[in-house]
Amino acid sequence: MLERAQALLKEHFGYTAFKPGQEKVISSLLAGGDTLAIMPTGAGKSVCYQVPALIFGGITLVISPLIALMKDQVDGMTASGIPATFINSSLRSAEVGRRLEQAGQGRFKLVYVAPERLEIAEFQALAAALDISFVAIDEAHCVSQWGHDFRPSYRKIAQFIHSLEQRPVLGAFTATATDEIRKDIIDFLDLREPRVFVSGFDRENLYFAVVRGENKKDFVLDYVNNNRNKPGIIYAATRREVDNLYELLQEKGYPCGRYHAGMSAVEREENQEAFIHDDVTVMVATNAFGMGIDKSNVRYVLHYNMPKNMEAYYQEAGRAGRDGEPGECILLFGAQDILLQKFMIGESVYNPRRKANEYCKLQQIAAYCHTSRCLRRYILEYFGEQEVPERCERCGNCSDDGDLIDVTVEAQKILSCVVRVKERYGATIVAEVLKGSKNKRVLQLRFDRLSTYGIMAGYTLQEIKDLINLLAAEDYLALSGGEYPVVKLGRRAAAVLKSGEKVWQRKCKRKAVQVDEGLFEKLRLLRKEIAAREGVPPYLVFADSTLRALSEQLPRDREEMLKVKGVGQYKLEKFGDEFLKLIRDYVKTVGESC
Repeated sequence: MLERAQALLKEHFGYTAFKPGQEKVISSLLAGGDTLAIMPTGAGKSVCYQVPALIFGGITLVISPLIALMKDQVDGMTASGIPATFINSSLRSAEVGRRLEQAGQGRFKLVYVAPERLEIAEFQALAAALDISFVAIDEAHCVSQWGHDFRPSYRKIAQFIHSLEQRPVLGAFTATATDEIRKDIIDFLDLREPRVFVSGFDRENLYFAVVRGENKKDFVLDYVNNNRNKPGIIYAATRREVDNLYELLQEKGYPCGRYHAGMSAVEREENQEAFIHDDVTVMVATNAFGMGIDKSNVRYVLHYNMPKNMEAYYQEAGRAGRDGEPGECILLFGAQDILLQKFMIGESVYNPRRKANEYCKLQQIAAYCHTSRCLRRYILEYFGEQEVPERCERCGNCSDDGDLIDVTVEAQKILSCVVRVKERYGATIVAEVLKGSKNKRVLQLRFDRLSTYGIMAGYTLQEIKDLINLLAAEDYLALSGGEYPVVKLGRRAAAVLKSGEKVWQRKCKRKAVQVDEGLFEKLRLLRKEIAAREGVPPYLVFADSTLRALSEQLPRDREEMLKVKGVGQYKLEKFGDEFLKLIRDYVKTVGESC
């Protein structure tokens, strides 16, 4: 059956081989076993259930959390010649019945539904009449209250599966999941002796960087100007920040859209469609945007504020470069980001255990923002990867364009102060003691009599707090859990205090994205024309990686074009000749000008 799967991969998706990890997942599903696949964004999770769906005899039910995700996926299936449809709240009851009836007649192989739909008695009755051979649960981390997108309706999926006369094969898919979340997925979805596949979390085509101490608005304007032809997403933590950034970019003449929960559904959809179809190049949004977007040619993701945890950050950042082409993920850190996220956790999370867990995760992403070690290593170790190289040479901390500063003396002063206050206070008190603050609390505690009082008077409070966060990120200090963490000595503190181990702080600079020119740009414009004619997003015609391969390989006929990665028989027949003509004309023009 694997040979059949590879033939379908080429026919519908234009690829001759599966990506790393896909083959094992597909083989497990085709063997009839429940399967849990944890694969990073861009690793091709959807192919892992779309290809088996074409081989299984019955219908595949895909449980997906967002309407936009369903539409996007179904558009992609249709563009690749795969019969699929969706059922969601945008459809009237009669249309739902008609689509399910057509599915029963063999008109569709995949039917996308929201988890809430499974609880509706009318849908359950209609589904009972279908031959459902496979159920794929996308964004499976939503089943866990420890995940970053908890959806209570995911807890009802197992009940729906049990109601079916014949139990189908179950496949659960997610991009990010810690050990605790993986256990929840298996338990709450009632997966039976599942095979668990964890693909490497590394996204080699992505460049990661954290920018601190810069004016955020100036940075964004400069970055967008240098990448004005590149599709990108700018995430902000609040609706107000989104609106302010949107208005700023509009005022400067950049084509951009915005997306947050305070907008009308119509306006959100219009802006989303404009971004998907490349009518605007920049989307400014809260984290409400993106989970349902399969746009493959996003070239950068900027985070204007620090997200609440590493899972959310890696999923959002991972929306860059899904086509395998280079992408940039830059987080703009400001000290107020931590306070903002603490406030948002306090206002939205009520369960004490979950709240404590959220505060702990917030400390971990704050450490990411301050570490001077390899950023890629930090991410991969967070998600449990073993034997990660010390340096990747593809992040802001590993690149050669940053300055490395010796802060050993400052570190010794801070560690000594933590000892003097008996490891019982938070970063603010420690910083105020070192600064020599006359704060009422400091004086009440008689900390003005400590030997470390005022020994960093030449630094601002924020600079001292930044150094404390750096030391926590590098395990020289440890922070207790909770909303107000206490600063304690970390496992590496003794080496600095007793042995004089060096402590370094890196000031990183950003790396510029190169601008595409020549044939690639002409192919991109042709793709946009075809997409407008077909009524689909440009990336569903061909991915950026395919356009680049076409511009490098210069196929002369259909046979050569079919060998290009990303070109399948279906798309070749539909609009391959238009691309071939443009390539031939371009080669002729360049040849005549030489």
